[in-house]
Amino acid sequence: MDEQKNEVIDLDSHPHKRGRGIYLLPNLFTTAALFSGFYAVLAAMNAQFEKAAVAIFIAMILDGLDGRVARMTNTQTAFGAEYDSLSDMVAFGLAPALVMYEWALYSLGKPGWLAAFIYTAGAALRLARFNSKLDVADSSYFQGLPSPSAAAIVAASVWVAVDNGIAGTDVAIVAGLITGSCGLLMVSNVRYNSFKHIDFKGKVPFITMVGIALVFAVILMQPPLILFAIFALYAVSGLVTSAKSYLQH
Repeated sequence: MDEQKNEVIDLDSHPHKRGRGIYLLPNLFTTAALFSGFYAVLAAMNAQFEKAAVAIFIAMILDGLDGRVARMTNTQTAFGAEYDSLSDMVAFGLAPALVMYEWALYSLGKPGWLAAFIYTAGAALRLARFNSKLDVADSSYFQGLPSPSAAAIVAASVWVAVDNGIAGTDVAIVAGLITGSCGLLMVSNVRYNSFKHIDFKGKVPFITMVGIALVFAVILMQPPLILFAIFALYAVSGLVTSAKSYLQH
């Protein structure tokens, strides 16, 4: 959630007077993420579900880059944050729900579109709550499942099924449960580690880089399955942590 702000010369006014504009670089990444979400919907409408799932993951990467680029170049603005939220809503709110609906949920009738709507509404509420508590929330944790993680679970589940020749209509009920559960987790009070405490600028032992290389190698062996497992475990981790905290009190 970052923003970019720019001041450009207003040629129609006094030569020393500056007008308001927007920074190009970080907003390019946000626009690319928005386009990826839009493309995912188009691909799903044309029954290209694997491409749709990949597009959502590309949107995740781009969404992670725009904020970092804005911070590195000191180009955060209010416009950028609002634009980023709208892009997130399309890429991680609407796109996953519509992809899942086109692939499987349509066969369930009303329960199918209800599950898709629960997911979309959950993403919208999650983003609104995040923005409203941005200044007071504990940066070490997210309240509720982050919308990119929820989108990854939905997209990866479609990708895994398509990759293994499983028709959406055969697992429509399971698809509905996954979609609805992700929507509810986004608006829950379950706390998830944000990993913002990790110092990416600091030095790490050499073995750490070896481990990272191995992780990438494992992901490349079975991208849809490994990605689904990673984000599903992340979703479960929050539930386990919350359950432990509840039992201790």
